Amino acid sequence: MKPFATTLRRFLSREDGVTAIEYGLIAALIGLVIIGGITVLGTNLETKFNSIATSVGSAG
Repeated sequence: MKPFATTLRRFLSREDGVTAIEYGLIAALIGLVIIGGITVLGTNLETKFNSIATSVGSAG
C-alpha cells in the first residue's frame, strides 16, 4: 500500500483536471458571448423587419 504523502503528491502534481476545468470555463464564456450576440442581433433584426413590414404595408 502506498503512503498517503506519495499519493497526495502525485494527485497534486497532475494537471489533467485543471486543464479540463479551464477548457470548460472557456467554452462556457464563448457560449455566453454567442448567446448575447444572437440576442442583440435578433432584437435588431426584429426592429428592421418590423420597419420594412410597416413601409411595405403603407405603400400598398
